[in-house]
Amino acid sequence: MKKYKITLTKEEIAELKEITQKGKKNARVIKNALILLNADEGKYGKRKKDDEIAEFLDVTVRTIENIRKRFIEDGFEQALSGKPREREYKYKVDGDAEAHLIALSCSKAPKGFARWSLRLLADKMVELKYIDEISHETVRRVLKKTN
Repeated sequence: MKKYKITLTKEEIAELKEITQKGKKNARVIKNALILLNADEGKYGKRKKDDEIAEFLDVTVRTIENIRKRFIEDGFEQALSGKPREREYKYKVDGDAEAHLIALSCSKAPKGFARWSLRLLADKMVELKYIDEISHETVRRVLKKTN
């Protein structure tokens, strides 16, 4: 027996059909929209079984149950897109440390080395007390600067 039953309004069905027909959203949103459309048990719904939906969309029955639960508990938007990410990232390298890193990388390499390596830059940044600790990967990301 299904614990959560979905009943969609005409407006919600229209929005879901638009999402699935245009294909302008990411694959997860489109797949969730298809699940909601097929799991609708309302007046305008298709009323398909979870097994049929799972086989057709190549997902598990548990995925369908989770989306149905999210629709009932959290609402239409979160059932489509998922929960918003709450994690906050704390960056170790601020503008000042970044400026020191760039200046250091442009300077002459230490004796015995032809050029700066990422690990050498990371070690030198800590040695000069520009920053408490930094990994070579963080140095790479700061110097790469893709945006």
